[in-house]
Amino acid sequence: MDADPYALLHRPLFSRRTPLDRGNAASRISAYIYGNVLVLTALVPVVTSEKHVGILVVLGTAASTFVAHSFAEAVGDSVREGRTLTVADRWRALRNSVPILSSAVLPCVILATGLPGWLDPRTAQVFAEVAVLLRIGGIVFVIRRLKGEPPTRASVLSAVLLTVGAAAVVIVKVVLTH
Repeated sequence: MDADPYALLHRPLFSRRTPLDRGNAASRISAYIYGNVLVLTALVPVVTSEKHVGILVVLGTAASTFVAHSFAEAVGDSVREGRTLTVADRWRALRNSVPILSSAVLPCVILATGLPGWLDPRTAQVFAEVAVLLRIGGIVFVIRRLKGEPPTRASVLSAVLLTVGAAAVVIVKVVLTH
């Protein structure tokens, strides 16, 4: 594989000519769901105020999870491959973990609306939580698209069930850790 960091970080996500292979797609989907669940877990117990809307908590959660996940993926890949990873392999592990970082963007933008008073901070927090739940459920449609399948009624039901499952995971994590 090419060791060019730019190519590894920007392909094939931004290229329609090169389809994403199944292994990388699975890693990115896993990171996407994991990142969204942990961002939601960080959001739920945040106590908002006019000066504190939780953005730093969400960013810190996403950044620390990204680093930990990238490290864990690289170690797991070295075991899976049975060899020391190349620079290209390490860049690929980083790239496949980027969806964790992306999971913080939308909630932070929504939370930021509470700073100038556009939304009440608590309302912004609820909207951010709902947005993350919708992102988690929406991955069902992304997976179907990757498989080349159109959405169906079963897709909608799967999205709802995935959202409910993610909410249950978040509730358990919040209850056990906060």
